[in-house]
Amino acid sequence: MYKPRHVPVLASEVVHLLDPKPGGIYVDGTIGLGGHTQALFALEPRITVVGIDLDREALSYAKKRLASFASRLHLVHASYTDLQKHLRILGIEKVDGLLLDLGVSSLQLDNPERGFSFRANGPLDMRMDTSQHLTALDIVNNLTEKELVDILFRYGEESFAREIVRAIVATRKSGAIETTTQLADLVCRTIPKRFHLRRKHPATRTFQALRVAVNDELRNLQNGLQTAFQCLAPDSVIAVISFHSLEDRIVKRFFHYKALDCICPPSLPECVCDKQVEGKILTRKPIVPSKEEMENNPRSRAAKLRAMRKSKAST
Repeated sequence: MYKPRHVPVLASEVVHLLDPKPGGIYVDGTIGLGGHTQALFALEPRITVVGIDLDREALSYAKKRLASFASRLHLVHASYTDLQKHLRILGIEKVDGLLLDLGVSSLQLDNPERGFSFRANGPLDMRMDTSQHLTALDIVNNLTEKELVDILFRYGEESFAREIVRAIVATRKSGAIETTTQLADLVCRTIPKRFHLRRKHPATRTFQALRVAVNDELRNLQNGLQTAFQCLAPDSVIAVISFHSLEDRIVKRFFHYKALDCICPPSLPECVCDKQVEGKILTRKPIVPSKEEMENNPRSRAAKLRAMRKSKAST
């Protein structure tokens, strides 16, 4: 039976920022296999945690891992964009801290049947929520050339997007591209060898772009940050771990906007916007894993952690 190996990224840094207090209510908005929540409970077992995830299989593992804290744990199969609704169902108005870990879990990456990895042969799937209909196979085989190029450019920032998509379109004329290795091999053949990086597989950006498109990750992040901030109690912390520049940019801009006291054009002689400071940025530069953590957990290399404390006056 498949057993995922899970090492939570930047766990001690997350716990330090959220600083769990006895009786507090905390949200792990992407609980995955439960590593960060376990670290929170280890420091302060008298908290309550609401753990949310789109992946039912991940929730099942998290439930087993956190069984000793079952009386203080609420697991919800949902998107963190629906946090407000599920807190209302639980009778919770505001929370004392919130984490979003935007990375793909070990469960998803290491299981070939989930189709997230280019390193093992599996179906082109990439769904975090396996009950949804759209898969990477649908996107690769059914979208127009223009639509595919747009996805690879916008979500993968892939320089060879046009060349890769031309190869995809030519290949699917003789049959569907159905597996991860089919697609990965096609990308490797298409990108000239001199542009193959030693520590980065040539198909990395293509697979990232497809995963983001399948799961609508960037729009969910934009909406989810707004929802999460609304659910925070004043003087509480939101922490976000991102793994690629598109996500990090959204988080950085969101925090920057919340920290502003004015959004009027510079040409105006005085402020008329009534914008209030809504929070204080706790990480002027993102926190990144230590050299030791990257050596012990290579998947942590791209991680960036940003955090903000909601203003005491905010509601």
